[in-house]
Amino acid sequence: MIDLLTKLIATQSFSREEHETADIIEGILRAAGRPVERIGNNVVSLLHQDGRPVWLLNSHHDTVRPGSGWTHDPCTPTIVDGRLYGLGSNDAGGALVMMLAAYLHMSTQSDMPVQFAFAATAEEEVSGEHGMAQLTRDVFPTYPIACALVGEPTKMQLAIAERGLMVLDCAWQGRTGHAARKEGVNAIYEALADLEWFRTYAFAQTSADLGEVSMTVTQINAGSQHNVVPDVCTAVVDVRIPGSHTHEDALAEIRQHVSCTCTPRSMRLRSSAIAADHPIVRAGVSLGMHTYASPTMSDQALLPLGVPSLKIGPGDSARSHTPDEWIGVDEVEQGIATFINLLETTMRSLQ
Repeated sequence: MIDLLTKLIATQSFSREEHETADIIEGILRAAGRPVERIGNNVVSLLHQDGRPVWLLNSHHDTVRPGSGWTHDPCTPTIVDGRLYGLGSNDAGGALVMMLAAYLHMSTQSDMPVQFAFAATAEEEVSGEHGMAQLTRDVFPTYPIACALVGEPTKMQLAIAERGLMVLDCAWQGRTGHAARKEGVNAIYEALADLEWFRTYAFAQTSADLGEVSMTVTQINAGSQHNVVPDVCTAVVDVRIPGSHTHEDALAEIRQHVSCTCTPRSMRLRSSAIAADHPIVRAGVSLGMHTYASPTMSDQALLPLGVPSLKIGPGDSARSHTPDEWIGVDEVEQGIATFINLLETTMRSLQ
């Protein structure tokens, strides 16, 4: 698996350009005698359905593009003092090979109370339409999933909840006029009260795991030149939504309080969670793992609604998307052993 990880790092796999790493993963599965279905740049393996619940082991094989500041070549895997440097090593190459190793092991066990499936997904870093969203749309209606385990760097702890995301494009209308005479209606001033509302408003309902709905104004634009009162002001608002609200409920409440138009870019990135008493959570806690709510998003957001899911994997989320991204070789090796132990402990509790 370390050899596979170095090969994946050495193969460019920017989001929407992952076909070469998909070829590599497909080849590993075929060489191991597992059935493979290739759906775009997604690689899915599932033995014939036999009536047992299907548990999905998933991680993504696409990467962001490298930023500045690298001292190692991002696409040349380099091991220094036990650290494997390279783009995608931590996010999420380590978790991907862990999930693949566990699938190859668990799918050979005929007496398991569940059936395992594997999916290496594309376009995770851009929440694209041809990654997990495509599998949810085209594959999972035929092969319903009872539980999903999503590979991301969590230091091998159990991320049992994840907030959803709704990005709003907001606009305020004014009327142009000459700035020297203070004519017209200044759209920036029209926006001020709403911007303050976004900063200070607290939704009444909260989630025990994920807290409250959070809203952050992240972009704002207005005006064409210094002496013209602007007639339009626009802003982008990042809204993080826990399980206490649906996207529709949160949007309706926002629109009740602001004067601007609020247009969501998407309503599909939903919150996800798994119950604290789910067998795999109980098994993890019994092995000394702790649970937490994750501040970052993953392919969990695009799974079919209602599927219990958790996020787990070697590595540290703080290293993701950073110069000289790395993962410890021992983190990957220990992560594989720990994860297989977690699955086997869970299966014993279900038998």
